[in-house]
Amino acid sequence: MDRRAFISGLTFGLVAAPRAAAAEPAGKVYRVCILGDKASDSNETHLWQTFRAALRERGLNEGVNLQIEYRGVEGNYARLPEVAADLVRLKPDLIATRGSFFTGALKAATSSIPIVFVGHADPVGTGHVASLARPGGNITGMAVLQTELGPKGLELLHAVVPAATRIAVLWHAGTPSAVPGLKALEEPARMLRLELQPVGARSAAELEGAFSTMARGGTQAVLVFSTPPFITARQRIAELAIAHRLPTMCQGRLFVEAGGLMSYYPNHEDVWRRAAVFVDKILKGAKPGDLPVEQPTKFELVINLKTAKALGLTIPPSLLQRADQVIE
Repeated sequence: MDRRAFISGLTFGLVAAPRAAAAEPAGKVYRVCILGDKASDSNETHLWQTFRAALRERGLNEGVNLQIEYRGVEGNYARLPEVAADLVRLKPDLIATRGSFFTGALKAATSSIPIVFVGHADPVGTGHVASLARPGGNITGMAVLQTELGPKGLELLHAVVPAATRIAVLWHAGTPSAVPGLKALEEPARMLRLELQPVGARSAAELEGAFSTMARGGTQAVLVFSTPPFITARQRIAELAIAHRLPTMCQGRLFVEAGGLMSYYPNHEDVWRRAAVFVDKILKGAKPGDLPVEQPTKFELVINLKTAKALGLTIPPSLLQRADQVIE
């Protein structure tokens, strides 16, 4: 979207908002539930605070016309079906959640309550929506397509370690979007003459074994798929990668801040803010199935030079010039 179109759309939204708000029933209080991960994780807290702030910007104020119920599984993903069912029993006007993991649990629990996902890596491939343009059903939101980000990350990793021919992909077998994401890497890897080594881990406890498997297999670098279990274990992933002297391409700035080498990913805050637009529209009468799934417009290349030094790597100057953030 070009700048003029964006400004035009923003202006229209600002003009239209008061009229829409005026049409709401007097005294109406919406109930919105959030199905999240670990409330104790600083990243989780920050992102949902960003989401709540964006709701306030659109006139949805907690304690006035909005009630929010948050439920987290605290890293125990076996509880997802149970917690999803508990939220559905509350009969909220809408449920917001993150990614394919959580969306899948909600989809199994309800086909009527509107669901807005944030950061879903492949809503079509997982069957959570019919298409990006016409989601159908009761689900829509913001997608961060793994099938596009994975190949781009592989390309950037190859640019930093061109001599590496065997690349591990750290993935989570329980994440629905992971399998389509792995499939999307096959052709780019062939074009770059790279051999992929998919290595799965389902929890932080399995990460050490996963990196040992990479070492035995002759891995020379690692592409890390983003998924909630890995996000909360980002510090451990960075430590193990450095211990095994493996350059990492991650998906999210927070991985690099924790010690990963690089990340190419959308701006998290922008994605969570834009998800609030879906909530606003649905609460004002729009049907989720009629709202096209949107994709991010802001992407960030982040590089950790401290980690590069620890690994004995020199980042190409051309890549440093392209970086949005360099951690030294």
